[in-house]
Parts: sequence; C-alpha cells; structure tokens
Amino acid sequence: MRGPHNIWRLVRTGATFERTGAMRAVLEAMGAPARLRLAARVLAWPFAWMGYAGDPAQPPLTRALTALGPAYIKFGQILSTRPDVVGDELAAQLRVLQDKLPPFETATAKRMVETELERPLAAMYSEFSEPVAAASIAQVHHARLADSGAEVAVKVLRPAIHQAFRRDIDAFYFAAGLIELLLPGTRRLRPSDVIAHFESVVMGELDLRLESAAAAEFADNTARDPAFRVPRPRWMLCDANVMTLDWAEGTPLGDISALDAAGHDRRVLGDRVLQLFLRHALRDGYFHADMHQGNLKVAANGDLIALDFGIMGRIDAYTRRVYAEILFGFMRKDYRRVAEVHFEAGYVPADQDIDEFARALRSVGEPIFGMDASGISMARLLSYLFQVTERFGMETRTELILLQRTMVVVEGVARSLNPQINIWEVAQPVVEEYIEENVGPRAALRDLVHTARVLSRFGPRLPQMVEDALIGRGRAEPADTRPSRLWPVAYVMLGAALTGAGVWLGALI
Repeated sequence: MRGPHNIWRLVRTGATFERTGAMRAVLEAMGAPARLRLAARVLAWPFAWMGYAGDPAQPPLTRALTALGPAYIKFGQILSTRPDVVGDELAAQLRVLQDKLPPFETATAKRMVETELERPLAAMYSEFSEPVAAASIAQVHHARLADSGAEVAVKVLRPAIHQAFRRDIDAFYFAAGLIELLLPGTRRLRPSDVIAHFESVVMGELDLRLESAAAAEFADNTARDPAFRVPRPRWMLCDANVMTLDWAEGTPLGDISALDAAGHDRRVLGDRVLQLFLRHALRDGYFHADMHQGNLKVAANGDLIALDFGIMGRIDAYTRRVYAEILFGFMRKDYRRVAEVHFEAGYVPADQDIDEFARALRSVGEPIFGMDASGISMARLLSYLFQVTERFGMETRTELILLQRTMVVVEGVARSLNPQINIWEVAQPVVEEYIEENVGPRAALRDLVHTARVLSRFGPRLPQMVEDALIGRGRAEPADTRPSRLWPVAYVMLGAALTGAGVWLGALI
C-alpha cells in the first residue's frame, strides 16, 4: 500500500493547507522569509481546489489538520504545546485538538460498548452521559457504575479509526522513502525507521486493552509520588475498543484563567510537570509519552492528575544512565564527560576525535547557558546537539525518539504555565538524585550483586555442562593434553561462591 498512489495524499495535504489558509498562517507565525512564503503560495495555489475544505468555523491551521485526519491531528497536538515555535496565537488555536474535537454520536458509542463488552448498557452503567471530551482517536463519557454507583470515565474508540490511521501512515512511509531516495544525506537520520517507530506507538494506542494495562502499571509505579494521581482501570469493563477508568475531577491544565481563578500556583505546577516526567523516565524507565495539556488536570487540592495512557515510553536501565549522564554533564558544563558518554554508548563512531567532539559540544552548551531563564531550553539543546552529532556521524537513535519528543512537549507545557521557568534549575535536583543512586559506587555494587545472582542460577547446571564439554574435548585430544578433572569441581565452587556473594551483598544493600 506504500506505492505512488500516496503522491495524491501528499499533494492533497499541501492543497488543503493552501485552501484553508493554513499555509499562510504557519509561514507567517514562524517568521518565514517573504521569498519562501511567495514560493510556497505560487507552488500550492494551482492545486488548492484539490484540498479538503474543512470546517470554516475553525481557525485555518486547526481546520486543515482536522480535515486531513488523525495522524495530522496528532502532529497538531504536539505543536499546541510549543508557543515558542508557532507563536501564542497558533498554539491557543491548536489546543482544541487535544480534547475538543467534534464527537461522534452517543448512540453509536453505546452500541459499541454493548457489542464490545457483550452486555446491555444498563447492566453495566446506571448513567451514561453525552461526550465530555473528544480527541483524534477516541471520546470520553462520564458514567456511573450500576452495581456500586461509583463515577467512572468510559473511553470509546472512534469508528473506523484503524483504517484512517493506516492510510496516513502509509503516506508517511512513502514520503520517507522519497526523502531517502532524493536526499541521500538524510539516510543517516533513518526517516523510515522513525515512521516505523511512530507506527508502533500509534497502533498500540488503538488497542484499549494495552492502554488499560499501561494505566495500571503507571499507577503502581507512581503510587508514592506526592501530589500526583493516576486513575485506575475497571478491568471487567475494558476491552479492545472500550476502557473504563475511575473518574478524575479537576481543572484542565491548559485552562490558565480557570487555574488562576481556582488559586493554583502555576509556577509550582510547571515545576512539578517537568520534574515528574524526568523522575518517571529516569527512576522507572516508564513514562507518560503524551503529556500535553489535554491529558493533565489539576485537582482541587492541587494534585496533578494524568489521563490518556495510549502512548507510554519505556527505556532500559543502561539508556537511562546514558541519558542522565548527558544531561548532568551539560548542567555541570563538563563537555569532555558528555563526549565520553557518547563514545562509550556507541552513539558516535569510535574513529572520531573525542577532543574535537567535546569542543563541538561546548559550542552547543555555552550559548544556551548564557541566556536568561526564559531562553534556557532542553528543546533548543537537543536541536543544536543533533546538528553537531550529524557532523560526527551519529545515527538517529530510534529508542530515544519518544523520550526526546516527550521532553519537548513537557517543556512546552511547563513553559505555558510559567514562561520564565528555568528548565535546568528545575531539572537539576531530579537528575542529581538519579546520578547519586545509579552512577556511583553504590550503583556499581548493586550491578555486581545482580551479575552474581544471574550467574549463580547456572550453579546447579555447571557440573553437567563442564563434564559434557570435557568429554567432547577428550575424544579429540591426546590423553596428556586433556583438562584436569578438577575443573568441574572448580566451577561448582565458583557457582556456590557467586550464589553466596549475591545473597550476602543483596542483604547489605
């Protein structure tokens, strides 16, 4: 399905932007040069009639993205958190993409719930409201359980959403292939791999059973985090296209005037959003990867409430250490150590000059640290870092794409709450806490314990394994060159010693 027929989809994308006026709005908001704006208009104007008209009642960019479909809406959701990129006016317009899209009929949602859960609606819910929120993939209804009367949120996927996403993703694959073919220099960034990663994330979001499991795991991990709440799923009322969660009452994080009216401290909330994301990513290796304003509420007591767990990120322990050491190195302006971490992790080829790389990293960090608080940005740092690492042959790390994208989104959310937030100052305690726990002597001892325990599991099997190896070698070797029969005993003793060491060190830790 990724053939030339997708050219029509891409042409229609440009045509829709021109027809709805989004092309002009975006270029003006981003301060594009007059020549570029003129060239874009001249190229797109003849095809404008091919574009979707969209809803004339919506602002131009919102109108274009909603007309083009769910994948484009997802892109708009990301832009809505970055007023520093698209401007305050466009960011405000795009926020309706987070949870204020036109809903589908409640009667359709009720039929889907009954079909999916194989029970009459009245047997499950005594109340079932009109949609209270509608986004690109699903909509949410406020309901009450028939058996207990507890308030719940019922999330129902949009009809035919799988086919709509499939069509858009196929077009993205085709575009990535064209880019790699026509611009060989971009192959280092692996555009097709990036789209494949996006596809795996999105397709996972389209199975609400997986989202229910994600909500449960995230709730367990964060149960002890102060001033943070995650609604838990009601498993008996969850399936592939329907999910039921505990109801969470609160003020949307994107409604600044309502937050102010309720007396919430937006500076505190901005700090909390950023620190929670970093703590979940570094401490747990499992984080909410769609933390825009539409997925966050503030309870009356000031607690932050997370919603929508369709996109979650996971990174392994080693990658977390690498990521933390890179951030920590920039915070301390230890560019040599940042360079060493890149080489140790294999991010930069070993044949590159580490001193030159460290000097290039200094050119990234120093200008940013010279800015005032409102200008200090991890997003800007990542952008500059990618430009530098490109010169040194670093390939795109697909396992970090989601982490990096979420960092940009979270920073945008924090800055929307507090435009003067100092990102480095807020992040530093969390990163330092992780470094202290995971990169020092205590961490080395813990790694040794883990290694000993893994090796000790082979203890009972070592005698037979060694004997089999010796018998095999013995048949092919002269008698005077055969290994001593004491080797099996030595291996058994080693296994026993490792087992004891693992238990002893584990008790100390």
